[in-house]
Amino acid sequence: MDKPHLDAIEYIRGISMLGVIGIHIGSQYLANPTPNIHLVALFEIVTRFSVPIFFFISAFGLFYHLDPGVPFSYRNFLRRRLRAVLIPYLVWSAFYILHYTLLFRDPMLLNLRAILKYLFFGFASYQLYFLVILLWFYLFMPVWIWLVRRMTRRGLFFLLLFQIAFDYWSSFLLQPYAIANPYIQVLLVNRLNYWVVHYIFIFVLGGWLGLRFEAFRRFMIRRRPWIVLFFVASLAGLTGYYYWLLYVDHYPPVGAINMAHQLCPAGILYTLGASLFFFTEFTFQRYPHWLNPLFSLLGRHSYFAYLVHPVIITYISLFITRAQLVMTAPLALLFYGAVAAFSVAAAIIVRRIGKRCPIVNELTIGSKG
Repeated sequence: MDKPHLDAIEYIRGISMLGVIGIHIGSQYLANPTPNIHLVALFEIVTRFSVPIFFFISAFGLFYHLDPGVPFSYRNFLRRRLRAVLIPYLVWSAFYILHYTLLFRDPMLLNLRAILKYLFFGFASYQLYFLVILLWFYLFMPVWIWLVRRMTRRGLFFLLLFQIAFDYWSSFLLQPYAIANPYIQVLLVNRLNYWVVHYIFIFVLGGWLGLRFEAFRRFMIRRRPWIVLFFVASLAGLTGYYYWLLYVDHYPPVGAINMAHQLCPAGILYTLGASLFFFTEFTFQRYPHWLNPLFSLLGRHSYFAYLVHPVIITYISLFITRAQLVMTAPLALLFYGAVAAFSVAAAIIVRRIGKRCPIVNELTIGSKG
């Protein structure tokens, strides 16, 4: 049975895409030796929900449409998911490898061993690791079905505690360079690019809520003030940690954002708060409705915009460098607006081309539409 379309899923995709672009523009802005620390917080801290919330809505969508009365076909599931993610991943990886090889004249990128490493870890471009982790989540789908169907509220609480402990260990305690074996070392050094366990809580939570949407809907109605409060408190906790690192522990801005990220304890709580908050707000839409066409546009084209935006960042940053412009705060904001606008515009153009030539959409976003 087909279930009603949920605008919240599409709208969150669009907001998340804008957040990811913000993170990557923030990295460019940090080229300024004296950046505005508050703008850095906006680019690099406030946006930290962006990647993990993608896993939340991915799992939510999968389980929301999962029919308990129909036996799960792992083979059919993989065929659909691999078409939607693996094919675009390989196409975009090939594009970025060729693009950077020609642009920077780096022959190492055409080394077969290097290419295999790039494909396994998602190194062809810095945003592609998300698709690698998503593919690993899909490969273990029978495990998630078994786990989500048996999960309880108490189980979710203990899974959250496990997530905080594991991510803290992985982010701050694990010393991969102490491993002598070079193969194990490279697997550990690049663990953030493929270890699904870093995001297991938010994925399972998304699936658990998707499977129980009516109960979740009632919860959102009853607890909306508390959801908003938790979101604000979790954001304050993560940004407060960032400012503590700057002013009390005297970290430089780069060091502070490398500590106050989505896998630190405050970041995990912020991801949870943002996931509940945005789903609630976009479900009941207690904001001006004229914004909905914009949210829909962003969500509809978020996949392509997410995949293409590093190209646009590359060429705008090359222009800025050649023009010898200083990356000031106003320029960084203009940079962000230009990348977001050009990325969405490129998505719209290619999507229209794909309607006349469906293989274009199949190769770039894994869909005929």
